[in-house]
Amino acid sequence: MTNLIDRLRAPAVLAGIALFAAVPALAADAAPVPVPDKGDTAFMLVSTILVLLMILPGLQLFYGGLTRSKNMLSTMTQIGVATCLAMVMWVVYGYSLAFGPDGSEALKPFISSLDRLFLAGITPDSTAATFTDGVVIPEYVFVCFQMTFAAITVSLVLGSVVERIKFSAVLVFTLVWLTIVYLPVAHMVWAGSGLFFAMGALDFAGGTVVHINAGVSALVAALILGKRLGYAKETMAPHSLTLTMVGTGMLWVGWFGFNAGSALEANGSAALAMINTFVATAAAALAWLAVEKLAGHKPSSLGLASGIIAGLVAVTPAAGNSGPMGAMVLGAIAAVACYIAVTVLKPRLGYDDSLDAFGIHGIGGIVGAIGTGIVYAPSLGGPGGDDFDMASQIGVQLAAVGTTIVWAAVGTVIAIYAAKALTGLRVSADVEREGLDLGEHGERAYNP
Repeated sequence: MTNLIDRLRAPAVLAGIALFAAVPALAADAAPVPVPDKGDTAFMLVSTILVLLMILPGLQLFYGGLTRSKNMLSTMTQIGVATCLAMVMWVVYGYSLAFGPDGSEALKPFISSLDRLFLAGITPDSTAATFTDGVVIPEYVFVCFQMTFAAITVSLVLGSVVERIKFSAVLVFTLVWLTIVYLPVAHMVWAGSGLFFAMGALDFAGGTVVHINAGVSALVAALILGKRLGYAKETMAPHSLTLTMVGTGMLWVGWFGFNAGSALEANGSAALAMINTFVATAAAALAWLAVEKLAGHKPSSLGLASGIIAGLVAVTPAAGNSGPMGAMVLGAIAAVACYIAVTVLKPRLGYDDSLDAFGIHGIGGIVGAIGTGIVYAPSLGGPGGDDFDMASQIGVQLAAVGTTIVWAAVGTVIAIYAAKALTGLRVSADVEREGLDLGEHGERAYNP
């Protein structure tokens, strides 16, 4: 009887051992579900708030100080409302069209689908991929981070048309422009199925998506809107360079969220973007002041502020795509190019880009985007691989830049004329003379 039990028990024991041994193998077959790292998540939360700081109050103070005192509040209010409208639009359909699931094969290089309309399907447990396999962040954080990029881009455009555009026109323009210009360009450059992403275009934090997009649109909008009353005949000096300098500092601080945050992880790429954002900006500021002095002018606070912004713009696409030395050279070259655009090109052509949105963001963005194809080279200290082909990369950069210029120009024409048809676009001559603070909002920035 005992021998019989032993003979029956042996196969059962062996089967149990075999089953137990198979469990790890079965578990290995099922890929583990990536879990967001708390450090990366915290880093992206802070980066997102830093980008918001760039807009409110950074850009508000930077732009507001450059206007005349009678238009200070209107400038700040226009930026504020554009930001708010961009945020609402983003969660309703913007995120879905820029970064949602792909739609048809024909459209996916240019735009996504409406499957994430009203952020449908996204929960606190949803995740978004980063640039490292198996590393993710909460999708809500990615939604918020990209939302701030959309908000600041349309706000930058307004710098060319302040002091004469209607508040109602800003609302219409913001909604139309973000829909037909920003969303497709953001998708083409940054979405996995996007046209230029697939081609290998380098745009770490928005040289094409943000700065060329905004700068070219600013120029087109200014040309259609026309010059301010008294332009080139009356003094239109900034009313408070002190506030402009405060805004400049906030922009530089916030830009670390903009650039380092675009790594999507707290890693070496973010560290590279951080140091490049320091040194490219510093080199650009010094270069602007040097050119200013060589041109026979006194080194000015406005020149310092302008150089800082020019450097920040130029290094944006190169932040994680360049070594520190390459970033410094790129920043300095961009500062010289922007100085020429603002002090030579603008007066000769006679257009009224109120706060030089095109001269700095457009020109600086073009220099930065094309230059990124050069400084990416490992021979120049960039992170490119041994098989890096500079000529081919510059070709891809030129294609992305050229497409962005055309897309932004055509889309802005549509958006501006839509605003004109619905609102009249421009304030009356009386309101412009009185100032938009009182004429549009019934308020004063300063007590008389």
